[in-house]
Amino acid sequence: MSKKRILSSLFAGSLLLAGCSFSSGSSGSSDEDQITIEVFQGKVEFNDQFEELAEVYEEENPEVDIKITSVGGGSDYAASLKSKFSSGDEPEIFSIAGPTEAEQYEDYLADMSDTEAADLAIEGSLDGVTVDGKVQGLPFNQEGYGLIYNKEVFSKAGIDAEEITTYEDLESAVEELDAQKNDLGIEEVFAFPAKEQWVPGNHLSNAFLAPEFDQNVLDAFNADTVSFEKGEELKRMVDLQNEYSIQPTLSLDYSQQVEEYFSLGEAAIIQQGNWIYPSVEQMDPEFAENNMGILPIPVEGHEGKLPVGIPNYWGVNSNSEDEVVQASKDFIDWIYTSEEGKDAVINDFNFIPAYEGFDTAEISDPVSKEIYEYSQNEDTIGWVFLGYPGSWGDDLGANIQQYLSDDMTWEEVEEDSIADWEKARQ
Repeated sequence: MSKKRILSSLFAGSLLLAGCSFSSGSSGSSDEDQITIEVFQGKVEFNDQFEELAEVYEEENPEVDIKITSVGGGSDYAASLKSKFSSGDEPEIFSIAGPTEAEQYEDYLADMSDTEAADLAIEGSLDGVTVDGKVQGLPFNQEGYGLIYNKEVFSKAGIDAEEITTYEDLESAVEELDAQKNDLGIEEVFAFPAKEQWVPGNHLSNAFLAPEFDQNVLDAFNADTVSFEKGEELKRMVDLQNEYSIQPTLSLDYSQQVEEYFSLGEAAIIQQGNWIYPSVEQMDPEFAENNMGILPIPVEGHEGKLPVGIPNYWGVNSNSEDEVVQASKDFIDWIYTSEEGKDAVINDFNFIPAYEGFDTAEISDPVSKEIYEYSQNEDTIGWVFLGYPGSWGDDLGANIQQYLSDDMTWEEVEEDSIADWEKARQ
């Protein structure tokens, strides 16, 4: 869908638009003929780059004013989005995470099936947000996560990361790193941010729960219960990271993990994904380019597989006037189909594209390149955590926090979490 259509389809006459705000544009448009689109999204990592791209779009389309609000990091995006809608201050474009959030905002999501981006989305990427033929969202990108490690530290310790496939392999490598940590110049092997409920409660649990849902987010979304078939494997990965981590883990957050400990070489391994690359690059470009590798979290029967999926989808607010809905769709289309947008997606956002038509050889950071190779080879684990009921992932994360503080046994973690799942599905 061409960006040039905005003039011809939206501004053939003077428009009186309800449900959107107006402002004077720097390029000379008057406040009567300029449409303002607020984009409300939860990935703060690419906020600055996104604002720069929006300025390019505004230069080409002076009748459109893009305002970007990014909420994340230490703030709760889901709660902030809910508050926006409750207050009546509804954004024109907002991000949702998979079928659970798509269901929550179903009454506000415009059908995106008529967009060019929907036609170009990679196979299977729209399954979790399509209901009765209605495409409720368009993918941001692909992401993958696992155990990101310091290549230089591994080399100095005499550890070949490619030989680590099983849990026993990983445990042995961790013990070796721990034995040499003074010589290697690291404080501890891991920086495990147990303060962040989503790290163990969503991402780590996903690796071990995905097999019981056949790797399918919709199977998880429709499941009445969860069994923790691999609960003991999840427990030992929690224990391993916690035991060999910078302490206290329960007060260690995401920014400390990535920027303070891993980027500065104080920890050899962190459980995270390719989204951390821009933050590490800001801290130390040479380190980011040369010393970051990624290992799969070892899951019995699924060794060598990396969780890869669509983290977020763009939704367009159906409460907006038709002209605003169309302008919002046009902006999203432009991001993923124009040369300017595609260049920014790969080189500025550091995204792994979720659409056809990209030159994936241009993927700019080494971690994303590795993840893309796992995806191409289908060595992946599904992102079923986007099908967890409501806030169940955070609830599980809270239970794991209680386990780490000795206020719960692991058996109680599982029992309480199963009861929470079943209650949410009633």
